[in-house]
Amino acid sequence: MKIESLSISNWRSIKRLDIAFQDLMIFIGQNNHGKSNVLSALLFFFGEIKPQDLDFNKGSQELFVEITFCDLDDTDKLTFKKYVTADGKIKVRKFAYVGGNFEYRGYIQNPVDDWLREANSSNYSKREVAQSLPFYPFLPASGRLSKQDIVDAQTKYIEQNIGTVALNFEIEETNFLGLKSVAKGIFGDIYFIPAVKDATDDFSSKEASAFGKLYSNIIESMSVNNPDWNETKIKLSSLFGTLNRLNKDGESNPNRPKELAAFERALGSELKTWGAEIDVEVLPPNIDDVFRANTQVWVNDGVRTDIRRKGHGLQRALTFALIKVISDSLKAEREKAAPEQNTTRTASASTYFILEEPELYLHPQAQRALFDSLVALSESKNQVVLCTHSSALIDVERYKSICIVKKDSDMIGTQICQCTDDIFTGDKKKDFNLSYWINPDRSELFFARKVLLVEGPTDKTLIPLLAKQLGVFRFDHTVVDCGSKDNIPLYCQLLNKFKIPYVAVYDKDHQTSKTPDGVASANKSSANIEAAIDQGTGASIVLVNDIEEEVGIVSGEKSKPYVALTHIASPGFKISDGLSAKVKSMYQ
Repeated sequence: MKIESLSISNWRSIKRLDIAFQDLMIFIGQNNHGKSNVLSALLFFFGEIKPQDLDFNKGSQELFVEITFCDLDDTDKLTFKKYVTADGKIKVRKFAYVGGNFEYRGYIQNPVDDWLREANSSNYSKREVAQSLPFYPFLPASGRLSKQDIVDAQTKYIEQNIGTVALNFEIEETNFLGLKSVAKGIFGDIYFIPAVKDATDDFSSKEASAFGKLYSNIIESMSVNNPDWNETKIKLSSLFGTLNRLNKDGESNPNRPKELAAFERALGSELKTWGAEIDVEVLPPNIDDVFRANTQVWVNDGVRTDIRRKGHGLQRALTFALIKVISDSLKAEREKAAPEQNTTRTASASTYFILEEPELYLHPQAQRALFDSLVALSESKNQVVLCTHSSALIDVERYKSICIVKKDSDMIGTQICQCTDDIFTGDKKKDFNLSYWINPDRSELFFARKVLLVEGPTDKTLIPLLAKQLGVFRFDHTVVDCGSKDNIPLYCQLLNKFKIPYVAVYDKDHQTSKTPDGVASANKSSANIEAAIDQGTGASIVLVNDIEEEVGIVSGEKSKPYVALTHIASPGFKISDGLSAKVKSMYQ
């Protein structure tokens, strides 16, 4: 199963958030705005961290994290049968209270009629009361009625009359699955990689570590399938059995070492007055635990050392390599597993990878390679959730995965902005995707305070330099080469959805050399840009014909960014008042 939506209330800087989930979720935003708080809320829900009083938003006595799961497999539907809705989803809320208590509650389709509600079942456990109710035929014919008998009868009645029973979808009054404490892992496996972490923690053989989880699976497989492993277990058990007073059949062991027998007698004689007898029993070790405890990971990159002696970059790369191996292993297990009809409650086979600033210690090319791996991981029936400050870990084409986290004030708390709509279809989608090859750094726009949308490479080259000459340049303003005038509306639509301020800078294109048809075409393109601009988010600045004409380049020397750059960098260049006002307005 997968997370479809996440709701958070009163968790740290978050007063209330509702987030729609994709298989890949990328949280971005400025420092101290709440990105990590979204991840920690997930970890709280899955039982990876315990809430502290400081986790409660100011003045709150109660908080909750609620998840709606979709894509349930048959095992999930059996385990969470009580909570599965008609559309095959479940919704679960985890509460926490100041002082340390917490609990899970699920949403159920609760009958409107009181006599069908499980919470009221104890009211009908007397037969003279129950016999007047419609579910009575589903009760045992004789004997004392228990609360469970009533619950079973209510359930059977609802199942057979599902079309006529009125139901409300509401949170249950009792504990989730009827358990006071939900077992960790019931919703699936969690692999969390925080921003700052000693890689040796990931590669220890403890079962809590990522390496330990995978290594334990390998050892379990060997225990079942490897005959040499099983023979060693038998021999080890036999060897340790020779040390004990009695053999496995409970009979006296004639092969026991005399030193142990003498040791027992000496101890016993000292305790004779107590009437106590000493029996030293030697238990054989669990060979699986022996191998776990005595395993260490070494890395040979020219010098063979343990992982803690390697650089942070290699440590980080090894951690992500381990995640990829885990993913491949889980995928292989799912593919080879024979379909069986499970009849018992089983933990979900879902896997969630949660990563905090995974780009740390990785150079730009390694970051881009990592992003490809994370995308592949999310496309292999896993969900990947990360927060990042790197544009290399963002793909504009995957805009539905992007969630901008912001906190404008403590009063409002952390808020998010995301877009799950289909912005581009048909040729528009193709044009937008192709523009990536014109400007592969366009993902940077999601981190900008303001975006300047321009037609081509000459505009992108000149405008920042002109801004520097005027003393108004700002690094938090990103210039995006849209590839053409007709692509600018596509970027406007994207920025409108994410409420990122922008200025569309485009050419009027009324050059004297243009035909009437050319001017009409330019006017149509200009009108499309103006129509796409959301006045609450964006604005436009029109250049007189084009940027080259604005800076005074003569006809015949156009279309080359280097020519234009050389021109405005020359000692005699003076920017016009009109262009100066436009550039200042862009960076205002």
